[in-house]
Amino acid sequence: MHLALGPLVSAIAAGNCVIIKPSEISPHTSALVAQLVARVFSPSYVHVIEGGVDTAQALLAEPFDHIFFTGSPTVGKIVMRAAAEHLSPVTLELGGKSPCIVAASADIKVAARRIVWGKCFNAGQTCIAPDYLLVDQQIKADLLAAIAQTSREFFGEDMASSPDYGRIVSDRHFQRLQAMMCEAIASGEKIIGGQCDADTRYMALTVIDQVDPEAKVMQEEIFGPILPVVGYERLADAIAYINQRPKPLALYLFSTARAQQQAVQTQTASGSLCFNETIAQYAISTLPFGGVGQSGMGIAHGKAGFDTFSHHKSILGKPNWPDIPLRYPPYQGKLPLFKRLL
Repeated sequence: MHLALGPLVSAIAAGNCVIIKPSEISPHTSALVAQLVARVFSPSYVHVIEGGVDTAQALLAEPFDHIFFTGSPTVGKIVMRAAAEHLSPVTLELGGKSPCIVAASADIKVAARRIVWGKCFNAGQTCIAPDYLLVDQQIKADLLAAIAQTSREFFGEDMASSPDYGRIVSDRHFQRLQAMMCEAIASGEKIIGGQCDADTRYMALTVIDQVDPEAKVMQEEIFGPILPVVGYERLADAIAYINQRPKPLALYLFSTARAQQQAVQTQTASGSLCFNETIAQYAISTLPFGGVGQSGMGIAHGKAGFDTFSHHKSILGKPNWPDIPLRYPPYQGKLPLFKRLL
């Protein structure tokens, strides 16, 4: 719901009329957004249009002043192509594989808590969830043990019965995640998790070490509670690993060493960067939020969102007097005076 109402606040604050097209994958949320908007706003000011792909395509054929889209890079390209027909500007909040580096200097218990929290929020179905871990080999065993312990502390021995753990949004997405998980477990070492229930779309937090780099879980955005782990010997190796891949929407570093923080900040590119934290940057309205490269373009939230939905129009007003003749033709004989003025 916030993905629809957040940009709405910025757009109406900047004086715009708005059409909202919620995701058809979450029909109950879509219906609630439509009800709330209809209760508060005139349809000539803010209007919700529900529907599937055909509805989205029909909307994209219209010459909007601005299109704000949150979703996958694949659909983002479709939106951008459609917007190009009318030269409509776009803001694309996409996704990608957001890495989480854990250095040897990290506080392991704090890192484990914040990683599990960020990965399990909405069962991993957020565009800025930690997608995979890059862990210093010196502390990898300790970190994985701490993650397993933290998972039990947060959700109990039976994660499926915890009221604090979510479910996968659709059958199609569940099947995709299950296939990714099975492939990853077959090629790597399962640390925790692996339990699934297709009837309830439950999928446990599943941490997998030593995954085949060619497995889909290492090639595609996961968008679910699967957490692959990659070890590294030097921080420079982790930075190189990240830079060999598309720029992520978010990058996380757990380290208490200022030199390591500075290295990651200056040697990588990402939509956002957090030290010793995960996903909390999205909740801070004064921080501009957006991607870079494959993870998106444009920014939102707070003043940045207001500016996104505004056109900075230059306006010049001038009195009729004085109206100096020097500016007008003919210019013959005026050059010496121009030179003196300059």
